[in-house]
Amino acid sequence: MDVIHFPDDARPARWAQPVLALGNFDGVHRGHRKILDRVNRVASERGATPLVMTFDPHPPRVVRPDKAPPLLMTTAQRLEAMAAAGLQGAAIVRFTHEMSKWTPEEFVKTVLVDWMRVSEVWVGANFLFGHDRAGNFSLLRALGATFGFKAEKIDPVRYKDFVVSSTRVRRLVAEGRVDEAGALLGHQYYIDGKVIEGDKRGRTIGFPTANLCTENELLPPHGVYATTATIGGVVRASVTNVGVRPTVDASGKTHVETHLFNFHESVYGQSMRVGFVQRIRDERAFESLDALRAQIGADCDKARVLFDQLSL
Repeated sequence: MDVIHFPDDARPARWAQPVLALGNFDGVHRGHRKILDRVNRVASERGATPLVMTFDPHPPRVVRPDKAPPLLMTTAQRLEAMAAAGLQGAAIVRFTHEMSKWTPEEFVKTVLVDWMRVSEVWVGANFLFGHDRAGNFSLLRALGATFGFKAEKIDPVRYKDFVVSSTRVRRLVAEGRVDEAGALLGHQYYIDGKVIEGDKRGRTIGFPTANLCTENELLPPHGVYATTATIGGVVRASVTNVGVRPTVDASGKTHVETHLFNFHESVYGQSMRVGFVQRIRDERAFESLDALRAQIGADCDKARVLFDQLSL
C-alpha cells in the first residue's frame, strides 16, 4: 500500500479518481470496516483508486491534550489493518495547531481538492471537521457540490445492543472486558512490541514467559488473560499477565508477560503480537512461589478449555 504524508508529499499520479475513506479509524472496528469495504466496492465499480485518509497525531492530542484518550492502535497498526482491508493507498495528514484553526472550507479546499483531487469521499455519520469541529456531513456534501466531488456517509454500525465506536471499545478494554471489545472490533484487541529479557524467574517455576516492550498506549487492567501470541507469523495459544507481579517484585512497574503453550524457543529481540481473548482473573499476591505456580497452572487449564471452545 502506498503511503503519503501531507503536506510533504505529492499525490501519486497513479491514484486515479480517488475514492476516499476519511476519518481517524482508531481500532479499525466494524464500523470503520463498513466504510472501507464500501470505498473498495465503489472504487472497483468505477475503475478508481480506493484510498484512506487519516490524521497523525490524533487531533484531540493537539486540540485538548489533557482530555485526549489513549489510542487503540499505533499509526503502523492502523496502516497494516487498512492495507489488509484492501485499500491501495493511505494519506496521512500531519495535524497541527495551525490546521486546527482552519475552517471546514479551508480543509476541504487545501487537502481534499488541491492536494488529493478526490472524486468521492466517504465518512461516518458523526464525522466532524474544521475549527471547533464546525463541519458536519451536510457541509461536506455542500462543499463537494461546490468543488466537484461527491460526499457520502455510512450510518453507525450496531453490534447486538451497542453502537460500535472507538470510544466504547476503549472503555471495554479499560474495564478488562476484552472479549466484548473484540466483538465490537471484529478482531482481538492486540498490542505489539519486542520481546525483551526479564529476570527469567518464570522458567524456574515451570512457566517461562516472553516479556513484551510495547508502544501501544492502552493496556487492559492488571490481571491474567487468555491470549494469542504471534511470533514470526505463527499464532500460538498463551496466557498473559498484565501487572506489577506483587509476589516477586516490589518496584510497582507494570509488565506484560506471556507464557506460550508448548513453546520453548528463545525469542529475545523478536516482534510479538499479543491478542487478548478473555480475562481470567485479577492479579494478586501469593504467599509462596509454590502457590503462584499452582495458580498459573490453573490459569493455563482454564485458558485451554476456553481455546477448545473457541477452536483456537
